[in-house]
Amino acid sequence: MNIGDAARASGVSAKMIRHYESIGLIGAARRTDAGYRVYASQDVQVLQFIHRARALGFSLDQIRDLLALWQDKGRASADVRALAREHIDELNRKIAEMEAMRRTLEQLAASCHGDSRSDCPILDDLAAQ
Repeated sequence: MNIGDAARASGVSAKMIRHYESIGLIGAARRTDAGYRVYASQDVQVLQFIHRARALGFSLDQIRDLLALWQDKGRASADVRALAREHIDELNRKIAEMEAMRRTLEQLAASCHGDSRSDCPILDDLAAQ
């Protein structure tokens, strides 16, 4: 199948497929005599794997590790679980940071009169050193 077909089948855009190939996340596609990329169902399966991993917030480096584990039939599931747990910890840190940002913004928004006056605690806080 061509890159458009692979993109539709995998949920990964053609641009991202080319990008993943350029950074070595996926192998170089076979080419026709005219130079067009050709993908097999196994390639689409790898792209679907990447798409799902990206949807779960894994970084490209983590996905590279996950792909290596997925393709290694002799792997220990403990290695996969450790990588997932590490990602969960990272997500929890980000969630805590975002909750703190939300609380701060809620406090600032509550302290702002929101009227025609020019004084604004939100801007004052942003300008503070």
